[in-house]
Amino acid sequence: MPIRNRISDLHADVTAWRRDFHMNPELLYDTHRTSGIVADKLRAFGCDEVVTGMGRTGVVGLIRGKSNASGKTVALRADMDALPILEATGADHASTVPGKMHACGHDGHTAMLLGAAQYLAETRNFDGTVAVVFQPAEEGGAGALEMLQDGLIDRFGISEIYGMHNSPLLPEGAFAIRPGPFYAAVDLFEITLTGKGGHAARPNNCIDTTLAGAALVMNLQQIVSRNTDPQQAAVVTVTSFRTESDAFNVIPETVTLRGTVRTFDAQVRRDIETRIKSIAALTAETYGARAAVDWPEDGYPVMANHAEETDFAAAAARAVAGDCNTDAPRTTGGEDFAYMLEACPGAYIQIGNGPSKGLHHPEYDFNDAIIPVGASYWVELAEQRLPA
Repeated sequence: MPIRNRISDLHADVTAWRRDFHMNPELLYDTHRTSGIVADKLRAFGCDEVVTGMGRTGVVGLIRGKSNASGKTVALRADMDALPILEATGADHASTVPGKMHACGHDGHTAMLLGAAQYLAETRNFDGTVAVVFQPAEEGGAGALEMLQDGLIDRFGISEIYGMHNSPLLPEGAFAIRPGPFYAAVDLFEITLTGKGGHAARPNNCIDTTLAGAALVMNLQQIVSRNTDPQQAAVVTVTSFRTESDAFNVIPETVTLRGTVRTFDAQVRRDIETRIKSIAALTAETYGARAAVDWPEDGYPVMANHAEETDFAAAAARAVAGDCNTDAPRTTGGEDFAYMLEACPGAYIQIGNGPSKGLHHPEYDFNDAIIPVGASYWVELAEQRLPA
């Protein structure tokens, strides 16, 4: 079944919700306004139960079908948080909060799931319960894990859980998915080099941390090309190089490097951590400096789709769009839905945003034209998994 007529009728309303979220972005767990609007709308739709405060500021709405012979609950999840980016779209609905914007489309994800929730609450053409899950803090805050620790799966008896994300790399309204590892594990590192600061005109009296830091950046790039199995995908990226001074004539005492690692294999993940620590220490020593490596607790794990649930998701996508690519390339982006897939069978699918700036770009904007497609997918998936 293609786009639902009722969802087409809701398109303008859902677009207005999406643009309101876009104009009022909130970061991490500080999604109080967004969460409040979501909860109010779910109550207005007639959801049987609306639970707030899950995972600090998450919201869960329960919609019971015309019957409950199956006793089954299927969860549909959307993320709500924005990014600390200064928007440059120039759109009429651009962010009104300087330095914050929805540069990843979570405004669209939230709006599409709200549209699906309204439809499901009106029709209830399924047997069991649909849980619509609105999660904070996907962008580095592990909000999915917080919701799980608050009892998301057991409290609501969830047997399957599904997620969706827009992709500017796919044609408008197209779907793509793959079984197994789909999104990479994400780790962060910070390396502080300490030397001996002094006057730039007399480097012989100093231990130059800038020189050591530059060498370290280059040496870290050899990990993937020379220490990692070519059959294994991995990324090591230094994203920040900071000194304690902006002066033109000062050799700084300390330099701090920050970066990220992306992997799909547990052993490769551990090996790269070991190599970063070793290379940092040896490079610093070469220049007479010292290195301290801060490797926080493991970041997001590999997000791996369950095979059977991937088939279910693909079937729903085909019913809406006519086709679904089930051999989507793996992405080195991270996704905390990985925690939910570790806790419960499920799958994560991509929906095409069409040609646009990339995710996390200051000129990115969610494509409102795909709202009916995404909302119809959610409805189709719920009704297929909970047949009346």
